[in-house]
Amino acid sequence: MASRRRNPSQRLAAQSVELAWAAPQVVTHRLTRMARAGTRPSARDRHEFTRMGHEKVLAFYQSGVAFWTQMLRLQMQWSQSLLTMGWAMALGGRPRGPSSRAAGDAAARLLAAGLAPLHVTAVANARRLSGRSSRKMRRP
Repeated sequence: MASRRRNPSQRLAAQSVELAWAAPQVVTHRLTRMARAGTRPSARDRHEFTRMGHEKVLAFYQSGVAFWTQMLRLQMQWSQSLLTMGWAMALGGRPRGPSSRAAGDAAARLLAAGLAPLHVTAVANARRLSGRSSRKMRRP
């Protein structure tokens, strides 16, 4: 079966739906774990709670870097496009700018790049915490 390529908007929508499904599962699991641990969490619980904080910071940092890296790529592409349009006008040709579809795809790619690290982290946590991963967490 041939694989079908998704356009940037479809990829962003799929990423958003998966994130919207995984995040509440992770939050529910962790809040339940915190409630059960009470005032005396086990070493395993403390490890999970520490991991929770560290991975959030890392995921948001990676998200920001990915977003701004993609933004820089888009700016470089658009400035090249403007330069090409300028030369076309100078040489008497008819300039062609980016289409509205290209602008929409660029916006979807920008958002998807920023969402990707959060999506990866949340979906991986949902799998790991529900026990659906191929590799289970070792007990200390």
